[in-house]
Amino acid sequence: MGATPPLCSFGCRLLCRVQNHDPSFIIIRVLSFLSLLLLPLVGCSTSSGHQGSGPRVLVVTAHPDDESGMAATIFKLTHAHDAAVDLALVTNGEGGYKYSSIGNLIYDKELTDETIGRRELPAIRRRELKSGGEIIGLRNYFFLDRIDHRYTRDVDSVLQHVWDTTATIDALHEILVDGDYDYLFTMLPVPTTHGHHKGATILALKAMMRLPAAERPIALGVSVAGEGDSIEPFTGLDGYPLTRISSGLPSFEFDRTAKFGFKDRLDYRIVVNWLIAEHKSQGTMQLAVNRGVREEFWFYDINPAASRAQTTDL
Repeated sequence: MGATPPLCSFGCRLLCRVQNHDPSFIIIRVLSFLSLLLLPLVGCSTSSGHQGSGPRVLVVTAHPDDESGMAATIFKLTHAHDAAVDLALVTNGEGGYKYSSIGNLIYDKELTDETIGRRELPAIRRRELKSGGEIIGLRNYFFLDRIDHRYTRDVDSVLQHVWDTTATIDALHEILVDGDYDYLFTMLPVPTTHGHHKGATILALKAMMRLPAAERPIALGVSVAGEGDSIEPFTGLDGYPLTRISSGLPSFEFDRTAKFGFKDRLDYRIVVNWLIAEHKSQGTMQLAVNRGVREEFWFYDINPAASRAQTTDL
């Protein structure tokens, strides 16, 4: 057993605060890990992204472009802390056809036609995801290709009637076993978010819990807050105890507005905006430019108590 390489945080608050204008070192230390057994895995798409030897992170999202919610943190991890970050995408993104009016012009296809959009968008959005991933340094991609049927907040219907949950959990479990990950990033499953977001998180946590306790990565929920937004307490999604967060608050955050570079003229919103711009098929996605200023990380209760104590001591 060894110490886990540090997980970055810029402007960390609640548990600790880091003030450091050196872009090569803005971190907080988090948790320790044990190695996982390696098993074969198929369906992995490898990019020319960062092949780091530092912390190993698996990001599980529902749609292509969901990674934008933690893009600044991923960029910092891969570029400053030699992290290896992989992404498992649950749906194929076909449901985004309604937002593809501008994409029609960019890709010269009638993507807003449901039949055409559902046929063409999975491949288009996969390319967009990888283009953005090159910017933030994603390494491997795992495409589960579950149907992106429509917008709904009803996670129960998604899990019971839309996705093959058993196969999805099996696939995520295999990825986790093979990847030897130190951290698992998920979207925070608040009641008001998309049912697919909640579903992807629930299935990822279920897959993680199938690992022996000593071999599980540290699971964190991620949310984005805008300028002046107050923190909305979240203690877990009703009916899904794996999502419980007793504190009701994020444990730390990454400040996208933190300055670096020549005369401190740059900040991490630039990187996030570059990634957002790659998702050209999704017109409304572009409205997120410069909107989020904090990436908040929430510590699930299913993590080992000792790891929580170690984090609190920071």
